[in-house]
Amino acid sequence: MKPSTIIYWTLLTHENWSIYIAATPKGLCFVGSQKESFKEMSDWAGKRYPNSQLIQDDAYLKSYTEEIIEYLQGARQSFTLPSDYKGTSFQEAVWRALCEIPYGSTCTYSDIATIIQKPASVRAVGTAIGANPILITVPCHRVIGKNGKLTGYRGGLEMKTALLDIEKAGSFIIR
Repeated sequence: MKPSTIIYWTLLTHENWSIYIAATPKGLCFVGSQKESFKEMSDWAGKRYPNSQLIQDDAYLKSYTEEIIEYLQGARQSFTLPSDYKGTSFQEAVWRALCEIPYGSTCTYSDIATIIQKPASVRAVGTAIGANPILITVPCHRVIGKNGKLTGYRGGLEMKTALLDIEKAGSFIIR
């Protein structure tokens, strides 16, 4: 039997934000939806990391928490800590492409499909984006519909709007 993966977690709280985050020893593996329960994270861990051990460890996640809070304050435009996402090769290609979208910018599902050289796979790109386990740091909130409207987001459209607003305000700050 394969040894279980240890997943450390904490509840990040900052102003009106309340988000569960988790990391393996390899890096950040989960950033949850705004004001969602622990169940969102534990259900995800059970599917992606069967037999995993969830261990609360605020100190272990302190550097991740600090970077995300800096982002929420508009003081950080990129993340320096490692990620440990686990998906299909297609999903991982989509998630890497998301990380190339500049802070304060948006693009469409078609744009992402073109970036990964699968221009006919727009729907599959949407599905892969919906499966992104690491909200905020893998910035799927920057993907909008072809018509320029906000589309679905695992964290809800309110969270997506708030993140885009943070970036809109922060993109005018010269660093």
